[in-house]
Amino acid sequence: MKDLFVMMPEIVLLTLSCLCLIVDLYLPKGARVVTYMLSQCTLIVTAICCVFFAHSENFTAFNQFVADPFAQTIKIFILGLVFLVFLYSRSYVRDRDMSYGEFHILTLFSTLGMLCLVSAKSLLIIYLGLELLSLPLYTLVALRKDSGLGVEASMKYFVTGALASGMLLYGISLLYGLSGSIQLSDIATFVQNAQQGALQATLFALVFIIAGFAFKLGAVPFHMWLPDVYEGAPTNITLLVGSAPKLAAFGMAYRLLHDALPGAAVQWSQVLMVLALLSLAIGNIVALSQTNIKRLLAYSTIAQIGYFLLALLVAPHIGYGAAMYYLVAYTLVFVAAFGIILLLSRQGFDAQKLSDLKGLAQRSPWFAFIMLLVAFSLAGVPPTIGFYAKFIVLSALVDAGYTWLAATAVVFSIIGAFYYLKIIRVMYFEPAELPYPVTGPLDFRWVLSLNGIAILALGMFPASLYMICQGAF
Repeated sequence: MKDLFVMMPEIVLLTLSCLCLIVDLYLPKGARVVTYMLSQCTLIVTAICCVFFAHSENFTAFNQFVADPFAQTIKIFILGLVFLVFLYSRSYVRDRDMSYGEFHILTLFSTLGMLCLVSAKSLLIIYLGLELLSLPLYTLVALRKDSGLGVEASMKYFVTGALASGMLLYGISLLYGLSGSIQLSDIATFVQNAQQGALQATLFALVFIIAGFAFKLGAVPFHMWLPDVYEGAPTNITLLVGSAPKLAAFGMAYRLLHDALPGAAVQWSQVLMVLALLSLAIGNIVALSQTNIKRLLAYSTIAQIGYFLLALLVAPHIGYGAAMYYLVAYTLVFVAAFGIILLLSRQGFDAQKLSDLKGLAQRSPWFAFIMLLVAFSLAGVPPTIGFYAKFIVLSALVDAGYTWLAATAVVFSIIGAFYYLKIIRVMYFEPAELPYPVTGPLDFRWVLSLNGIAILALGMFPASLYMICQGAF
């Protein structure tokens, strides 16, 4: 029973997801809001279980699964992000007559994969969690059957995702073959004592493992899928793909790098440095020429992942709190950005182009201000949350002796400010092309407003969120 208590959030999520599936099957079309309410209740109950069933790090379920403070904290963040995805997507899904039940249930099963991934204590659970996370997302990207772009994006996502999964599986099979165990603690002991040929084989496996989670993060050169999926997928699915799975990928990276491969920290830090520099360069430079707002935010994501990888790079020196804080801050800003895009979309029209933001300050000064906070935060302008997140990463780089790397990151941050300022210019200094008022459900507008206020408030008072992230370790 103690083992089951460790897995209680996942058990509850799976049980209630199956309940949602059965209930939605018998609901008439006009009562599909019940599926939405059940899905949101499922997330809330699962989050409560994460709080009440937290355990110390040395207690695992069946030696495969752990419910330590890191896992429970990041699970609550993931569940909160999925809650926002459902809330922001409700009117968008209804107006486009998308598969209402399928959207919610597939998302819940993908969320189950995310929770398994961050609690994994063995290579087997890591791989199962990754596949359970990914397979529903491939289907969700192609959920709109009338969109050719969605099918194309889904195929690209599936093919590149299968390639990345194969690379990860090859890497972990090498680690199992070398160490003789799938337990992360046993692998860590083996890597710590590996010499000569065994060490070289371990580093060979490490390259494939990093490729696997770099794909999920969208780091260069494993970013090929990201702009096409962001543009081709329905906007609410783009919101999902770009938010909660990033935290799950961080959970996978933490389990593999910290729990299984701490003895190879010098080597994987060098690999992460290359990935970070490439992501900063490609993401910021290519974003300058984008006119599609979703593709612009896709390349912005690639650049932001570059900063996150810099935080991972110095994690052996300063801990993983800075990396977690940066990613939580970024996902909070990301959901606000796509919340605005979903708010501007209406029945028969999707906000896709940068020009769709023209004159937003005249149409809705408040939501234009929230989008301004989003742009400032992504650019790292004080007093938003993005500034403090970048400041933590850059100061950590300097403290670890990577001053030249911090200076390079600042240069690319200045380059990135150009396309973020382009968003502000379009909203405030160009006349509106669309005379339609900015309207949406009351709960949507209230929560989106709170989301925007949080971007500012957590930037002015960052200590509370930072202490939560540090306390998880």
